[in-house]
Amino acid sequence: MDGRDAKDTLYEQFARIGKAVANPKRIELLDLLAQGERSVEDLARGAAMGVTNASNHLQTLRQARLVETRKEGTRVLYRLAGDGVLRFYIELRDLARSRLAEVGEVVRDYFLARDALETVTRDELLRLVKHGDVAVFDVRPREEFDQGHIPGAVSVPLDELTARLRTLPKRTEVVAYCRGPYCVLAPQAVELLRSGGFRARRLEDGMPEWRLAGLPVAVGQA
Repeated sequence: MDGRDAKDTLYEQFARIGKAVANPKRIELLDLLAQGERSVEDLARGAAMGVTNASNHLQTLRQARLVETRKEGTRVLYRLAGDGVLRFYIELRDLARSRLAEVGEVVRDYFLARDALETVTRDELLRLVKHGDVAVFDVRPREEFDQGHIPGAVSVPLDELTARLRTLPKRTEVVAYCRGPYCVLAPQAVELLRSGGFRARRLEDGMPEWRLAGLPVAVGQA
């Protein structure tokens, strides 16, 4: 193999990753898998697509070595193929925001428009939790909470939030978090909380960024 052949081979392999993520649904699947291991049925439901379609997309990601599988009985469970894939997904997302005006427009019109108060940083949340000054709500689906959550957080899926408000003292400040900075669950939760008379903010990002920062993660049911 000469130098030209080596370069062509390398760039062809690099392009495999680009081809694997050249579909919005496959990027959404990576986002869901950033929360933890999931079955194809769960992923299909989370990404609003059919099981067969989801399976085909997952096979493309698997062929590019971006996801891995294991069997649990008759079920096949998918997971990201390491923290390097998680970093790649987050950097891809952040690069899109820095280069594409359309991403900034969505962030401004949907997310920032709902942040009457500043978002909470990870460091600030750690301080608030340490001093017992806040209730932390994980508003993701419960199965995602069980696979990893901020220590001390309470699982309050968005569809259960209204019912839970009756048990929460009004003087308590609430910080809600979900899958990441572009997850719509936490902004919706904050709106519900504020409409109910609570002080509420959302974490600036979500569970994947918390993990990558090396912060403590609790696993299992609260």
